[in-house]
Amino acid sequence: MQFFARHAASSSLIPLLVAGAFFMENLDATVINTALPAMAASFAVHPVDLNIGITAYLLTLTLLIPASGWLADRLGCRRVFMVSIVVFTLASLLCALSQSLWQFALARVLQSLWQFALARVLQGVGGAMMVPVVRLAVLRNTPKPELMQAIAMITWPGLVAPVLGPALGGFITTYASWHWIFLLNLPLGVLAFALAWWLIPAQGDEQAASRFDWAGFLLCGAACLLLMSGLEQVGGQGPLMLTMLSLACAGVLLLALRWHCRRSTAPLLDFSILRIRTYRTTIVGGSLLRAAINTTPFLLPLMFQLGMGLDAFRAGLLLLILFAGNLGMKMITSSTLRRFGFRTTLLLSGLALVLLTLLIAGFGPATPLPWLVLVLLLSGMARSMTFTTLSTLAFVDVPQAQMSHANTLFNMLLRMAYGFGIAIAAIALRLAERWLPAASQLAHYHFAFVILAGLTLLALWDVWQLPANAGQLLSQRGEEGA
Repeated sequence: MQFFARHAASSSLIPLLVAGAFFMENLDATVINTALPAMAASFAVHPVDLNIGITAYLLTLTLLIPASGWLADRLGCRRVFMVSIVVFTLASLLCALSQSLWQFALARVLQSLWQFALARVLQGVGGAMMVPVVRLAVLRNTPKPELMQAIAMITWPGLVAPVLGPALGGFITTYASWHWIFLLNLPLGVLAFALAWWLIPAQGDEQAASRFDWAGFLLCGAACLLLMSGLEQVGGQGPLMLTMLSLACAGVLLLALRWHCRRSTAPLLDFSILRIRTYRTTIVGGSLLRAAINTTPFLLPLMFQLGMGLDAFRAGLLLLILFAGNLGMKMITSSTLRRFGFRTTLLLSGLALVLLTLLIAGFGPATPLPWLVLVLLLSGMARSMTFTTLSTLAFVDVPQAQMSHANTLFNMLLRMAYGFGIAIAAIALRLAERWLPAASQLAHYHFAFVILAGLTLLALWDVWQLPANAGQLLSQRGEEGA
């Protein structure tokens, strides 16, 4: 792979460019959370309805990850990276302008909302291409004894952006306008484009790319779209028959995708990797865990603002505590895994998440600030430990020959799990409104957090099935190399 093959003067700067791309993608996914109530007011819709902007962005990322990897092999990383930066930056501009366009069209509010959703889809196209080969390059070139440190290192930029995102989004929304959240990407995009032109080699590797699996790509895309569409309608106002039909068709298409990939000579996804026990756990139970823990940053700012009466800036500052716990836990993750092992660490951190999510479900205007800060800090630490452990365990037993397919499927479901969690949160809020019409809005958010705690507990059943020595060889090697 030519991505890191560069002269000595610039080779040390390329990882910084990659980190910047991760930063842009993750910042854009989290900065919007505290702005949702203000954006909903602009579009004259319910705040939870704006989950379509988050879901559209994440779903597009999920669908285009396999295509972006193929394009990187076919056209070269520099071309793919630079095109993705242009697409992402222009789409950010469209998001910022989405309230003012099409003013003379009928149903102006709905059209503005859908324009925003389409702009987020375009952002997802750029985001999916921005860093298509970085994780794979690390996995292919890192010896197993150093894998824990490598995974922790490449996930660090993705944790810095969520630290800044909610507070930055709240500050901008409170003291300026939510439109500036997206306009911030414009200077970052120009800088990234210039650095990519300077640093990344221009050579492509056209001979390395196999024929693209269009049939698998279309089956996967249609299945994901129908699945998310069905989930959006559950608990909402959609017709029951249409909802069931969407979910049933998604299930049929997923079965067809698996059948196709098992018979294709160059499949989009290699499902035989799921025979590896540790990898399967991070895909099945791990996806549920990621769905639950990644939904908390979506629900918390809404609950703080709509349920507890805080402004967007203060809600963002409180969310900053959650992500401070994420960063703080990174310092002791590797040593904790070596001491307790993967299975025990996942079970303990998962149970801690269940308890802490239930405690969050008890937050209210009268909650003492020190208690609120403590619970959020511990919750951030548990989320970080769970996320890093899952990311490391996924590739412990995967052979190098299957690493590319394992990386593709893992990254697809990583984004899909986040979108699934957002959909579950929206469903829980809508069901609470239907089942508890006399309850306060704060109680509806409490109900949603209880649902998330239950989802986390369900995911731990799959973790419980792991062998006690799962990942033990990696831990022992890591300890010997330390």
